[in-house]
Amino acid sequence: MSGVSSSGAAALNITGLESGLNVSEIVSAELSVQREPITRMTDEQTTAEGQREALQSLQSSLTQLAFDAQELASPTLFDTNQGITSSNASQVTASATSGEEAAIGGYELEVTQLANSAQRTFTFTSPASAQTLEIDGEKFEVAAEESLTKLADAINADSKATVYASAVNGETLVLSTRTTGATGGEFIKVTGAEGVLGEVAEKAKEGRDAQYTLDGVAGTSTSNTLSEAIPGVTLELQALTTATGPVTVDVQPPAADPSAIVKQVESFVGLYNSTISAIEKQTSTKPPANPQIAAELKTGTLFGDSDLTGLLNAMRQAIYDPVGGLPAEMSSLASIGVSTGPPAGTATYSQASVEGQLQLNTGELEAAVRANPEGVQQMLSSWAKGFQETVNAVAGPGGALEGRITGDSEQVTELSSRITSLNEMLAIRQKTLQEQFTAMEAALAKSRSEGEYLATQLSSLSSSSSSSSSSSGGL
Repeated sequence: MSGVSSSGAAALNITGLESGLNVSEIVSAELSVQREPITRMTDEQTTAEGQREALQSLQSSLTQLAFDAQELASPTLFDTNQGITSSNASQVTASATSGEEAAIGGYELEVTQLANSAQRTFTFTSPASAQTLEIDGEKFEVAAEESLTKLADAINADSKATVYASAVNGETLVLSTRTTGATGGEFIKVTGAEGVLGEVAEKAKEGRDAQYTLDGVAGTSTSNTLSEAIPGVTLELQALTTATGPVTVDVQPPAADPSAIVKQVESFVGLYNSTISAIEKQTSTKPPANPQIAAELKTGTLFGDSDLTGLLNAMRQAIYDPVGGLPAEMSSLASIGVSTGPPAGTATYSQASVEGQLQLNTGELEAAVRANPEGVQQMLSSWAKGFQETVNAVAGPGGALEGRITGDSEQVTELSSRITSLNEMLAIRQKTLQEQFTAMEAALAKSRSEGEYLATQLSSLSSSSSSSSSSSGGL
């Protein structure tokens, strides 16, 4: 193995000029041998980190999968509500009245008149001096030179006013009652408006009640919202039906919402498929034969893992096994359209089926919910509990994965401590070697210097002796 993340010692700087030896190579070779345990431990640490990361990722997915299974057993998933529909929502909308149960059945509603508010129209002239207007007894001060817009704003801002005001083109004031319904001929009484407001009499309109027939019975309403015509149903009248014929309002019996249940089962199936794919990938990926980099050391750490393969088999088995004590026709996920697809050998058999990927037949599930909601709820509740127990035994708190993740973390910490200690020891050893070779070189240099001195002295003595001998011979 290559020691992909080991810490190297500082570069040596020993020349060996006196000894003639390649001291740097000698010291480096010795340190390299002593660094091999650090390299091995660093690789072990990287591998342990890789396994911990893989286990943490799978544990997270499995925990979410167990939670999704729990949601299948939620009682609120099967809360009942009434389906209420209108055959023509552009003419009449229908909805459940909050807190009430609607009367079941089909109803025919004809609208011959919509409720509206009373209305009067006036021309406006800004007064030369302040004036006081009264509208249905409520007083409004109009300042000198006041604009129509300002007067309309004052009327609309008064919570006691009985009308709303609209300023049209800065010269026409339209007053409409704040409530709809029949008013008769006496409506929107305006006094004190001489010289300021002039009524356009032909544009005056009385307020009217809505008129309708429900299943042939005539009725009226002061507003276009009918809350008592059909018990538990609120009807909003939008348009007359005289040209198109009656609108049919259909009130269904209280029942669980198939679409909400389908959505939750689809969520579980999707997460189940992604989770088993992740497990299969980890358990089938072999580690590289000769890893060279950190990513390779972290690859294949869970190859053939027994905990995970055992869990995978148990999860797959749980999909098919019927829940004990339940009727055979509603005892497993297969009863509501959850399967691994068509059987082998059929034209639509797929690789996803081979891999155990789940499929959901939404039509089958919706039909099951409509036909037997209590049975579907009981089956999902019992099945989800067993499935959660299967997953949590391995991936939950105190499970096998948590223990292994803790063990990997402890191993990483221990190896880190040992690597640090060995690096410190190696640094000391390097310093010692440097000092030893430096001392050796110094000793060799001293020895050479002393040798040269002695050789010089001997040469000097020899020269002196030769000179003396020559002088004696001449005498």
